[in-house]
Amino acid sequence: MTDPEDLERAIVGAVPELTGEQVAAAAGLSVEQAQRLWRALGFPEARGEAAFSTADEEALARVAAIVKDGGLSFDTIVRMTRAVGQTMDRLAEWEVATISAQLDKSGSRGSKRDEALRLVESIGPDFEALLTYVWRRHLVAAITRVDTSGGGSNGTSDTTDADEQVTEATVGFADLVSFSALTNRLDEDEIGDLVEVFEGRSHDVVSRHRGRVVKTLGDSVLFLAPTPEEGVEIAWDIVKVIGGDQRLPDVRVGLVTGSVVLRMGDVYGPAVNLAARLTGVARRNRVITDRHTAEALDENKYEARVLPARPLRGFGDLEPVAVRRTVVR
Repeated sequence: MTDPEDLERAIVGAVPELTGEQVAAAAGLSVEQAQRLWRALGFPEARGEAAFSTADEEALARVAAIVKDGGLSFDTIVRMTRAVGQTMDRLAEWEVATISAQLDKSGSRGSKRDEALRLVESIGPDFEALLTYVWRRHLVAAITRVDTSGGGSNGTSDTTDADEQVTEATVGFADLVSFSALTNRLDEDEIGDLVEVFEGRSHDVVSRHRGRVVKTLGDSVLFLAPTPEEGVEIAWDIVKVIGGDQRLPDVRVGLVTGSVVLRMGDVYGPAVNLAARLTGVARRNRVITDRHTAEALDENKYEARVLPARPLRGFGDLEPVAVRRTVVR
């Protein structure tokens, strides 16, 4: 079986032979700065051990060059590093889990670690190039959103902290009905397949309508839409592709337009919380919104029906609004 050192040599291209002090000194950063960056990436401290390689030294030197250039503060670089670490951690876990599942299905008799490493090495260069390309394309899209809408999906925005923006946005929360009860009757592979279908189809719908999936939580998807109308279109198309499939659970969608905080790719605020709360009062395969969002819709395209007031945690008594298309697409 491949040992950890061989694994690091094969993937990173170098083996641990340097201490944190040596790497920091070579990059021209303090040990404290190097430790902050290492923790931001999501890795434990080495505590004086020779746990770093020349690849780590080169990466840290690049960060030091950015710091010396003066374009970004060190705190900002730490926040960006944390975002990269969280994203890459999830991507690596997903990649290895997918490869492991493929190996299980193929009936490979060798060491799973060795077989996984072989596959990673074979696709590594092309996948690495693909990562750079996708990052560049998403960078174009993100900068375009800032340029056209002041940082949000629609409306104006105000800058707060260094990595936060407050903006008016249309937020959607799609939630599978009775997911917990369903998973008790399924095996692990079936649960994984169900989540993959739900996330994949929802992502396709959101992208088709110029929206953005903020995050997925297994049985739910949080997304941003460029306008309230596009939000309704996304919501009803999700109902169509998920709720309309007899093999999948029903779905319900909460949709709210309001003030949100955009931070490190995530979104927070009252509109997000209310969209999530509304899924709890929505009927199966229905779209529920609030009055503010409903009033922004074209009456010739959508029918809005005010429902009886009911208590929503954190919002008091509120009258939800059921929305549907007047012309089914």
